Amino acid sequence: MAKLFSALFAGGIFGLGLALSGMIDPNKVVNFLDVTGNWDPSLMFVMGGGVMTTAIAYRFIFAQDKPMFENDFHLPDLLSIDARLLFGSVLFGVGWGLVGYCPGPAIASIGFRPDEPLIVVISMLAGMLLYRAISRP
Repeated sequence: MAKLFSALFAGGIFGLGLALSGMIDPNKVVNFLDVTGNWDPSLMFVMGGGVMTTAIAYRFIFAQDKPMFENDFHLPDLLSIDARLLFGSVLFGVGWGLVGYCPGPAIASIGFRPDEPLIVVISMLAGMLLYRAISRP
């Protein structure tokens, strides 16, 4: 139960951070990518803050023997870059650039204006289910 509440708390903090930084507005992303027009560098500062926080916090987290509510750290086993990773990254980037939503902000945006982000979230879920249905085990 503590594991569930910690995940809910972390997700709530993440969503609150996205809302306070304005990153739930897809125009922020689109304007960040529009370097020749109405360029908005705020996404760069939000991402930089996240990278700095992660770089500092990971030193303390991985200094622990195990996570608080798990028996072991769950890190990726596959460390190579392959065609599936590249294709997925390109697909994610193109979708993010065209629509202005990535998964976190899309879910956080549902509480503010559900029409547009709900379509994005349903599309993401459909894509995940399609991938699961056609991918190799």
